[in-house]
Amino acid sequence: MSSNPVAGTVASLMPRAKEELTELVAFRSVADFDQFPRSESEGAARWVSDALAAEGFQDVALLDTPDGTQSVYGYLPGPEGAKTVLLYAHYDVQPPLDEAGWTTPPFELTERDGRWYGRGTADCKGGVIMHLLALRALKANGGVPVHVKVIAEGSEEQGTGGLERYAQAHPDLLEADTIVIGDAGNFRVGLPTVTTTLRGMTLVRVRVDTLAGNLHSGQFGGAAPDALAALIRVLDSLRAEDGSTTVDGLTGGSAWEGLQYDEERFRQDAKVLDGVGLIGSGTVADRIWARPAVTVLGIDCPPVVGATPSVQASARALISLRVPPGVDAAEATKLLQAHVEAHTPWGARVSTEQIGQGQAFRADTTSPAYQAMADAMAVAYPGQEMQYAGQGGSIPLCNTLAALYPQAEILLIGLSEPEAQIHAVNESVSPEELERLSVAEALFLRNYAAS
Repeated sequence: MSSNPVAGTVASLMPRAKEELTELVAFRSVADFDQFPRSESEGAARWVSDALAAEGFQDVALLDTPDGTQSVYGYLPGPEGAKTVLLYAHYDVQPPLDEAGWTTPPFELTERDGRWYGRGTADCKGGVIMHLLALRALKANGGVPVHVKVIAEGSEEQGTGGLERYAQAHPDLLEADTIVIGDAGNFRVGLPTVTTTLRGMTLVRVRVDTLAGNLHSGQFGGAAPDALAALIRVLDSLRAEDGSTTVDGLTGGSAWEGLQYDEERFRQDAKVLDGVGLIGSGTVADRIWARPAVTVLGIDCPPVVGATPSVQASARALISLRVPPGVDAAEATKLLQAHVEAHTPWGARVSTEQIGQGQAFRADTTSPAYQAMADAMAVAYPGQEMQYAGQGGSIPLCNTLAALYPQAEILLIGLSEPEAQIHAVNESVSPEELERLSVAEALFLRNYAAS
Protein backbone atom coordinates (compact mmCIF):
# COMPACT_ATOMS: atom_id res chain seq x y z
CA MET A 1 0.00 0.00 0.00
CA SER A 2 2.92 2.35 0.66
CA SER A 3 3.60 2.84 -3.09
CA ASN A 4 0.28 4.67 -3.34
CA PRO A 5 0.64 8.36 -2.36
CA VAL A 6 -2.74 8.37 -0.60
CA ALA A 7 -1.76 5.28 1.38
CA GLY A 8 1.56 6.86 2.29
CA THR A 9 -0.19 9.96 3.59
CA VAL A 10 -2.62 7.94 5.67
CA ALA A 11 0.25 5.94 7.15
CA SER A 12 2.01 9.16 8.16
CA LEU A 13 -1.19 10.41 9.81
CA MET A 14 -1.77 7.34 11.99
CA PRO A 15 0.05 8.69 15.10
CA ARG A 16 -2.20 11.76 14.96
CA ALA A 17 -5.22 9.51 14.47
CA LYS A 18 -4.34 7.60 17.62
CA GLU A 19 -4.05 10.83 19.61
CA GLU A 20 -7.40 12.06 18.32
CA LEU A 21 -9.18 8.78 18.95
CA THR A 22 -7.74 8.80 22.48
CA GLU A 23 -9.29 12.22 23.05
CA LEU A 24 -12.64 11.19 21.60
CA VAL A 25 -12.83 7.89 23.47
CA ALA A 26 -12.28 9.76 26.75
CA PHE A 27 -15.79 11.26 26.52
CA ARG A 28 -18.34 9.04 28.30
CA SER A 29 -20.79 9.88 25.53
CA VAL A 30 -23.59 7.43 26.30
CA ALA A 31 -26.86 9.11 25.27
CA ASP A 32 -28.70 7.77 28.31
CA PHE A 33 -28.76 10.83 30.51
CA ASP A 34 -30.27 8.97 33.45
CA GLN A 35 -26.96 7.13 33.76
CA PHE A 36 -24.34 9.38 32.13
CA PRO A 37 -23.88 13.17 32.23
CA ARG A 38 -25.27 15.07 29.26
CA SER A 39 -22.09 17.16 29.37
CA GLU A 40 -20.04 14.15 28.22
CA SER A 41 -22.07 13.77 25.03
CA GLU A 42 -22.05 17.50 24.45
CA GLY A 43 -18.27 17.52 24.89
CA ALA A 44 -17.87 14.80 22.27
CA ALA A 45 -20.13 16.72 19.90
CA ARG A 46 -18.02 19.84 20.32
CA TRP A 47 -14.87 17.80 19.68
CA VAL A 48 -16.29 16.60 16.35
CA SER A 49 -17.52 20.05 15.35
CA ASP A 50 -14.12 21.58 16.15
CA ALA A 51 -12.39 18.88 14.09
CA LEU A 52 -14.62 19.61 11.09
CA ALA A 53 -14.08 23.34 11.39
CA ALA A 54 -10.31 22.80 11.54
CA GLU A 55 -10.52 20.88 8.23
CA GLY A 56 -12.19 23.80 6.50
CA PHE A 57 -15.79 22.61 6.69
CA GLN A 58 -18.46 25.27 6.30
CA ASP A 59 -21.85 25.55 7.98
CA VAL A 60 -20.58 23.44 10.91
CA ALA A 61 -23.46 23.10 13.34
CA LEU A 62 -24.60 21.26 16.44
CA LEU A 63 -28.09 20.11 15.53
CA ASP A 64 -30.52 19.81 18.45
CA THR A 65 -32.53 16.74 17.49
CA PRO A 66 -36.03 15.91 18.81
CA ASP A 67 -34.81 13.20 21.21
CA GLY A 68 -32.78 15.73 23.20
CA THR A 69 -29.36 14.88 21.75
CA GLN A 70 -27.06 16.66 19.34
CA SER A 71 -25.83 15.61 15.90
CA VAL A 72 -22.90 17.36 14.23
CA TYR A 73 -23.10 18.59 10.63
CA GLY A 74 -20.55 20.13 8.30
CA TYR A 75 -20.17 20.84 4.58
CA LEU A 76 -16.90 20.84 2.62
CA PRO A 77 -17.34 22.28 -0.88
CA GLY A 78 -15.61 20.56 -3.78
CA PRO A 79 -15.08 21.57 -7.40
CA GLU A 80 -17.95 23.23 -9.24
CA GLY A 81 -20.33 20.67 -10.69
CA ALA A 82 -18.92 17.81 -8.57
CA LYS A 83 -21.02 15.10 -7.02
CA THR A 84 -22.00 15.23 -3.35
CA VAL A 85 -21.11 12.47 -0.90
CA LEU A 86 -22.50 12.23 2.65
CA LEU A 87 -20.20 10.59 5.21
CA TYR A 88 -21.92 9.25 8.34
CA ALA A 89 -20.67 8.09 11.73
CA HIS A 90 -21.90 8.39 15.32
CA TYR A 91 -20.05 9.60 18.38
CA ASP A 92 -22.39 8.17 21.00
CA VAL A 93 -21.48 4.78 22.45
CA GLN A 94 -22.93 1.87 24.36
CA PRO A 95 -22.53 1.83 28.15
CA PRO A 96 -19.34 0.03 29.21
CA LEU A 97 -21.38 -2.69 30.98
CA ASP A 98 -19.34 -4.15 33.83
CA GLU A 99 -16.33 -1.85 34.06
CA ALA A 100 -14.63 -4.42 36.27
CA GLY A 101 -14.74 -6.81 33.30
CA TRP A 102 -12.51 -4.54 31.23
CA THR A 103 -8.82 -5.34 31.22
CA THR A 104 -8.11 -1.61 30.92
CA PRO A 105 -10.45 1.37 31.63
CA PRO A 106 -13.19 1.57 28.99
CA PHE A 107 -12.85 5.30 28.41
CA GLU A 108 -9.05 5.31 28.14
CA LEU A 109 -7.65 4.20 24.80
CA THR A 110 -5.04 1.54 25.51
CA GLU A 111 -2.80 -0.24 23.01
CA ARG A 112 -2.43 -3.96 23.62
CA ASP A 113 -1.44 -6.86 21.34
CA GLY A 114 -1.59 -4.68 18.25
CA ARG A 115 -5.09 -3.32 18.89
CA TRP A 116 -6.47 -0.13 20.45
CA TYR A 117 -8.93 -0.83 23.28
CA GLY A 118 -11.69 1.44 24.55
CA ARG A 119 -15.43 1.99 24.26
CA GLY A 120 -16.21 3.44 20.85
CA THR A 121 -12.85 2.69 19.25
CA ALA A 122 -14.63 0.66 16.58
CA ASP A 123 -18.29 1.60 17.13
CA CYS A 124 -18.20 4.31 16.04
CA LYS A 125 -15.79 7.02 17.14
CA GLY A 126 -13.22 5.24 15.00
CA GLY A 127 -15.56 5.90 12.07
CA VAL A 128 -15.31 9.64 12.71
CA ILE A 129 -11.51 9.36 12.60
CA MET A 130 -11.71 7.23 9.43
CA HIS A 131 -13.59 9.98 7.62
CA LEU A 132 -11.09 12.62 8.78
CA LEU A 133 -8.13 10.51 7.66
CA ALA A 134 -9.61 9.94 4.20
CA LEU A 135 -10.28 13.64 3.67
CA ARG A 136 -6.85 14.70 4.94
CA ALA A 137 -5.17 12.21 2.61
CA LEU A 138 -7.05 13.60 -0.38
CA LYS A 139 -6.32 17.21 0.58
CA ALA A 140 -2.61 16.33 0.68
CA ASN A 141 -2.76 14.63 -2.73
CA GLY A 142 -4.54 16.93 -5.14
CA GLY A 143 -7.64 17.89 -3.18
CA VAL A 144 -11.07 16.48 -2.39
CA PRO A 145 -12.80 15.92 -5.76
CA VAL A 146 -16.40 15.91 -4.50
CA HIS A 147 -18.62 18.01 -2.28
CA VAL A 148 -18.62 16.37 1.17
CA LYS A 149 -21.24 16.48 3.87
CA VAL A 150 -20.46 14.90 7.24
CA ILE A 151 -23.08 13.96 9.82
CA ALA A 152 -22.09 12.54 13.20
CA GLU A 153 -25.08 11.25 15.14
CA GLY A 154 -25.44 11.57 18.90
CA SER A 155 -27.97 8.86 19.77
CA GLU A 156 -27.61 5.98 17.31
CA GLU A 157 -27.07 3.41 20.05
CA GLN A 158 -30.26 4.43 21.87
CA GLY A 159 -32.50 3.95 18.83
CA THR A 160 -34.55 7.01 19.82
CA GLY A 161 -34.73 8.39 16.28
CA GLY A 162 -33.60 11.96 16.87
CA LEU A 163 -31.56 12.34 13.70
CA GLU A 164 -34.14 10.50 11.59
CA ARG A 165 -36.85 12.95 12.65
CA TYR A 166 -34.53 15.93 12.17
CA ALA A 167 -33.64 14.79 8.66
CA GLN A 168 -37.31 14.34 7.79
CA ALA A 169 -38.02 17.88 8.96
CA HIS A 170 -35.01 19.28 7.03
CA PRO A 171 -34.94 17.12 3.89
CA ASP A 172 -32.39 19.22 2.00
CA LEU A 173 -29.74 19.03 4.70
CA LEU A 174 -28.36 15.53 4.07
CA GLU A 175 -29.21 15.22 0.38
CA ALA A 176 -26.38 13.59 -1.56
CA ASP A 177 -25.62 11.52 -4.63
CA THR A 178 -23.99 8.80 -2.53
CA ILE A 179 -23.98 8.09 1.19
CA VAL A 180 -21.17 6.23 2.97
CA ILE A 181 -22.26 4.88 6.35
CA GLY A 182 -19.10 4.27 8.40
CA ASP A 183 -20.82 2.12 11.03
CA ALA A 184 -20.49 -1.44 9.70
CA GLY A 185 -17.42 -3.64 9.45
CA ASN A 186 -15.41 -6.16 7.49
CA PHE A 187 -16.45 -9.79 7.70
CA ARG A 188 -13.10 -10.30 9.38
CA VAL A 189 -9.82 -8.44 9.66
CA GLY A 190 -8.16 -8.05 6.28
CA LEU A 191 -11.19 -9.04 4.18
CA PRO A 192 -12.72 -5.90 2.61
CA THR A 193 -16.46 -6.01 2.99
CA VAL A 194 -19.46 -3.86 2.18
CA THR A 195 -22.58 -4.54 4.22
CA THR A 196 -25.60 -4.79 1.92
CA THR A 197 -28.41 -5.62 4.35
CA LEU A 198 -29.31 -4.65 7.89
CA ARG A 199 -31.98 -6.13 10.08
CA GLY A 200 -34.57 -3.74 11.44
CA MET A 201 -35.23 -3.44 15.15
CA THR A 202 -37.93 -2.72 17.68
CA LEU A 203 -37.56 -2.23 21.43
CA VAL A 204 -40.54 -2.99 23.65
CA ARG A 205 -40.80 -2.58 27.41
CA VAL A 206 -43.13 -5.08 29.09
CA ARG A 207 -44.68 -4.76 32.55
CA VAL A 208 -46.62 -7.47 34.37
CA ASP A 209 -48.67 -6.76 37.54
CA THR A 210 -50.50 -9.33 39.65
CA LEU A 211 -50.78 -8.03 43.22
CA ALA A 212 -51.26 -4.76 45.10
CA GLY A 213 -47.90 -5.41 46.77
CA ASN A 214 -45.33 -8.12 47.49
CA LEU A 215 -46.45 -10.96 49.77
CA HIS A 216 -44.67 -13.41 52.08
CA SER A 217 -43.93 -16.48 49.95
CA GLY A 218 -44.50 -18.85 52.88
CA GLN A 219 -47.89 -17.43 53.75
CA PHE A 220 -49.22 -16.78 50.24
CA GLY A 221 -46.97 -18.68 47.82
CA GLY A 222 -48.69 -21.43 45.85
CA ALA A 223 -51.92 -19.53 45.29
CA ALA A 224 -50.91 -15.88 44.93
CA PRO A 225 -49.98 -15.12 41.29
CA ASP A 226 -46.29 -14.28 40.96
CA ALA A 227 -45.64 -11.44 38.48
CA LEU A 228 -42.04 -12.48 37.92
CA ALA A 229 -43.06 -16.06 37.15
CA ALA A 230 -45.71 -14.76 34.75
CA LEU A 231 -43.11 -12.61 33.00
CA ILE A 232 -40.76 -15.58 32.68
CA ARG A 233 -43.55 -17.57 31.01
CA VAL A 234 -44.11 -14.72 28.55
CA LEU A 235 -40.42 -14.43 27.69
CA ASP A 236 -40.06 -18.18 27.24
CA SER A 237 -42.97 -18.18 24.76
CA LEU A 238 -40.85 -16.08 22.39
CA ARG A 239 -38.58 -19.03 21.57
CA ALA A 240 -39.11 -22.49 20.12
CA GLU A 241 -37.42 -25.53 21.59
CA ASP A 242 -34.35 -25.03 19.38
CA GLY A 243 -34.10 -21.37 20.35
CA SER A 244 -35.63 -19.98 17.16
CA THR A 245 -37.67 -16.82 17.56
CA THR A 246 -41.40 -17.46 17.62
CA VAL A 247 -43.63 -14.39 17.56
CA ASP A 248 -47.21 -15.21 16.57
CA GLY A 249 -47.83 -14.07 12.99
CA LEU A 250 -44.22 -13.09 12.27
CA THR A 251 -42.66 -14.80 9.27
CA GLY A 252 -39.47 -16.73 9.79
CA GLY A 253 -37.41 -14.81 7.23
CA SER A 254 -35.50 -16.39 4.37
CA ALA A 255 -32.20 -17.96 3.40
CA TRP A 256 -29.03 -15.89 3.03
CA GLU A 257 -27.49 -16.41 -0.40
CA GLY A 258 -24.28 -14.38 -0.12
CA LEU A 259 -21.08 -14.79 1.89
CA GLN A 260 -21.45 -17.66 4.38
CA TYR A 261 -20.33 -17.77 8.00
CA ASP A 262 -18.57 -20.98 9.03
CA GLU A 263 -20.24 -22.36 12.16
CA GLU A 264 -17.01 -23.17 13.99
CA ARG A 265 -15.61 -19.73 13.18
CA PHE A 266 -18.81 -18.18 14.47
CA ARG A 267 -18.48 -20.11 17.73
CA GLN A 268 -14.97 -18.70 18.11
CA ASP A 269 -16.04 -15.15 17.22
CA ALA A 270 -19.00 -15.30 19.62
CA LYS A 271 -16.90 -17.00 22.30
CA VAL A 272 -19.50 -19.73 22.82
CA LEU A 273 -18.54 -21.93 25.78
CA ASP A 274 -17.48 -25.51 25.11
CA GLY A 275 -20.43 -27.86 25.02
CA VAL A 276 -23.02 -25.09 24.56
CA GLY A 277 -24.99 -25.35 21.34
CA LEU A 278 -25.99 -22.58 18.95
CA ILE A 279 -29.66 -21.71 18.75
CA GLY A 280 -31.99 -21.67 15.75
CA SER A 281 -31.86 -23.57 12.48
CA GLY A 282 -30.42 -23.05 9.02
CA THR A 283 -26.98 -21.63 8.29
CA VAL A 284 -25.39 -19.16 10.65
CA ALA A 285 -25.79 -16.46 7.97
CA ASP A 286 -29.51 -17.28 7.76
CA ARG A 287 -29.89 -16.89 11.51
CA ILE A 288 -28.01 -13.63 12.01
CA TRP A 289 -28.69 -11.75 8.76
CA ALA A 290 -31.95 -13.03 7.24
CA ARG A 291 -34.25 -14.09 10.09
CA PRO A 292 -35.94 -12.48 13.11
CA ALA A 293 -34.16 -12.66 16.46
CA VAL A 294 -35.57 -11.80 19.88
CA THR A 295 -33.35 -10.92 22.82
CA VAL A 296 -34.28 -10.14 26.41
CA LEU A 297 -32.09 -7.12 27.14
CA GLY A 298 -32.96 -6.72 30.80
CA ILE A 299 -35.34 -7.66 33.60
CA ASP A 300 -36.38 -5.56 36.57
CA CYS A 301 -36.69 -7.88 39.55
CA PRO A 302 -35.01 -8.26 42.95
CA PRO A 303 -31.29 -9.13 42.76
CA VAL A 304 -30.17 -12.38 44.35
CA VAL A 305 -28.13 -10.53 46.95
CA GLY A 306 -30.57 -9.10 49.45
CA ALA A 307 -33.62 -10.94 48.09
CA THR A 308 -36.45 -11.60 50.55
CA PRO A 309 -38.93 -14.53 50.62
CA SER A 310 -41.59 -12.69 48.67
CA VAL A 311 -44.10 -13.32 45.91
CA GLN A 312 -43.44 -10.53 43.44
CA ALA A 313 -46.26 -8.14 42.66
CA SER A 314 -44.68 -6.57 39.57
CA ALA A 315 -41.91 -7.28 37.07
CA ARG A 316 -40.60 -5.62 33.90
CA ALA A 317 -38.47 -6.59 30.92
CA LEU A 318 -36.97 -4.87 27.89
CA ILE A 319 -37.23 -6.92 24.70
CA SER A 320 -35.36 -6.37 21.43
CA LEU A 321 -36.68 -7.88 18.21
CA ARG A 322 -34.50 -7.81 15.08
CA VAL A 323 -36.34 -8.25 11.78
CA PRO A 324 -34.85 -8.97 8.33
CA PRO A 325 -35.37 -6.95 5.13
CA GLY A 326 -38.85 -7.49 3.79
CA VAL A 327 -40.45 -7.34 7.26
CA ASP A 328 -41.96 -4.03 8.33
CA ALA A 329 -40.66 -3.07 11.77
CA ALA A 330 -43.90 -1.30 12.73
CA GLU A 331 -45.93 -4.41 11.91
CA ALA A 332 -43.42 -6.57 13.81
CA THR A 333 -43.86 -4.32 16.84
CA LYS A 334 -47.64 -4.83 16.77
CA LEU A 335 -47.19 -8.60 16.45
CA LEU A 336 -44.74 -8.67 19.35
CA GLN A 337 -47.05 -6.67 21.58
CA ALA A 338 -50.01 -8.86 20.65
CA HIS A 339 -47.94 -12.00 21.33
CA VAL A 340 -46.95 -10.77 24.78
CA GLU A 341 -50.55 -9.98 25.66
CA ALA A 342 -51.82 -13.32 24.35
CA HIS A 343 -49.20 -15.36 26.23
CA THR A 344 -49.46 -13.64 29.61
CA PRO A 345 -50.82 -16.30 32.01
CA TRP A 346 -53.30 -16.25 34.89
CA GLY A 347 -55.11 -13.13 33.75
CA ALA A 348 -52.17 -11.01 34.91
CA ARG A 349 -52.26 -7.39 33.91
CA VAL A 350 -49.73 -6.66 31.18
CA SER A 351 -48.74 -3.48 29.41
CA THR A 352 -46.28 -2.91 26.57
CA GLU A 353 -44.52 0.26 25.49
CA GLN A 354 -42.51 0.69 22.33
CA ILE A 355 -39.40 2.77 23.05
CA GLY A 356 -37.41 2.44 19.82
CA GLN A 357 -37.75 1.23 16.25
CA GLY A 358 -35.82 1.10 12.97
CA GLN A 359 -36.60 -0.42 9.60
CA ALA A 360 -34.48 -3.05 7.87
CA PHE A 361 -32.32 -2.03 4.92
CA ARG A 362 -31.22 -3.59 1.63
CA ALA A 363 -28.75 -1.82 -0.67
CA ASP A 364 -28.68 -1.72 -4.47
CA THR A 365 -25.34 -3.36 -5.21
CA THR A 366 -25.59 -2.72 -8.97
CA SER A 367 -24.94 1.03 -8.60
CA PRO A 368 -21.76 2.72 -9.92
CA ALA A 369 -20.71 3.58 -6.38
CA TYR A 370 -20.24 -0.11 -5.60
CA GLN A 371 -17.81 -0.52 -8.49
CA ALA A 372 -15.92 2.58 -7.34
CA MET A 373 -15.65 1.10 -3.85
CA ALA A 374 -14.63 -2.33 -5.17
CA ASP A 375 -11.79 -0.74 -7.14
CA ALA A 376 -10.71 1.30 -4.11
CA MET A 377 -10.70 -1.68 -1.78
CA ALA A 378 -8.66 -3.72 -4.27
CA VAL A 379 -5.90 -1.14 -3.85
CA ALA A 380 -6.26 -0.74 -0.10
CA TYR A 381 -6.34 -4.53 0.39
CA PRO A 382 -3.97 -5.94 -2.25
CA GLY A 383 -4.95 -9.38 -3.48
CA GLN A 384 -8.42 -9.23 -1.90
CA GLU A 385 -11.75 -8.87 -3.67
CA MET A 386 -14.52 -6.87 -2.00
CA GLN A 387 -17.16 -9.08 -0.37
CA TYR A 388 -20.87 -8.50 0.28
CA ALA A 389 -22.21 -9.45 3.69
CA GLY A 390 -25.23 -8.81 5.90
CA GLN A 391 -25.29 -7.42 9.38
CA GLY A 392 -27.62 -8.47 12.14
CA GLY A 393 -27.61 -5.04 13.75
CA SER A 394 -29.67 -2.03 12.83
CA ILE A 395 -28.84 1.48 11.65
CA PRO A 396 -32.28 3.13 11.59
CA LEU A 397 -31.03 6.18 9.70
CA CYS A 398 -30.35 4.08 6.57
CA ASN A 399 -33.99 3.65 5.70
CA THR A 400 -34.78 7.26 6.49
CA LEU A 401 -32.09 8.37 4.06
CA ALA A 402 -33.20 5.83 1.45
CA ALA A 403 -36.76 7.14 1.68
CA LEU A 404 -35.74 10.81 1.58
CA TYR A 405 -33.24 10.37 -1.27
CA PRO A 406 -34.37 7.37 -3.35
CA GLN A 407 -31.79 8.10 -6.07
CA ALA A 408 -28.86 8.12 -3.63
CA GLU A 409 -26.47 5.18 -3.52
CA ILE A 410 -25.80 3.89 0.01
CA LEU A 411 -22.69 1.94 1.05
CA LEU A 412 -21.92 0.59 4.50
CA ILE A 413 -18.32 0.09 5.60
CA GLY A 414 -16.57 0.40 8.93
CA LEU A 415 -14.37 -0.93 11.70
CA SER A 416 -16.69 -3.32 13.56
CA GLU A 417 -15.23 -6.67 12.49
CA PRO A 418 -15.77 -9.64 14.88
CA GLU A 419 -12.57 -9.15 16.90
CA ALA A 420 -13.72 -5.62 17.76
CA GLN A 421 -16.30 -7.02 20.22
CA ILE A 422 -18.53 -3.97 19.87
CA HIS A 423 -21.13 -3.53 22.63
CA ALA A 424 -19.15 -5.95 24.82
CA VAL A 425 -16.38 -5.47 27.35
CA ASN A 426 -12.89 -4.88 25.91
CA GLU A 427 -14.09 -3.33 22.66
CA SER A 428 -11.15 -2.60 20.37
CA VAL A 429 -10.17 -1.51 16.89
CA SER A 430 -7.45 -2.77 14.61
CA PRO A 431 -5.28 0.22 13.63
CA GLU A 432 -4.39 -1.63 10.42
CA GLU A 433 -8.09 -1.78 9.52
CA LEU A 434 -8.48 1.92 10.33
CA GLU A 435 -5.57 2.68 8.04
CA ARG A 436 -6.72 0.45 5.16
CA LEU A 437 -10.33 1.59 5.28
CA SER A 438 -9.30 5.24 5.38
CA VAL A 439 -7.25 4.62 2.24
CA ALA A 440 -10.19 2.80 0.66
CA GLU A 441 -12.59 5.65 1.45
CA ALA A 442 -10.21 8.25 0.05
CA LEU A 443 -9.69 6.28 -3.17
CA PHE A 444 -13.43 5.66 -3.39
CA LEU A 445 -14.14 9.39 -3.32
CA ARG A 446 -11.60 9.89 -6.09
CA ASN A 447 -12.98 6.98 -8.16
CA TYR A 448 -16.56 8.05 -7.65
CA ALA A 449 -15.82 11.62 -8.73
CA ALA A 450 -14.45 10.28 -12.03
CA SER A 451 -17.30 7.79 -12.65
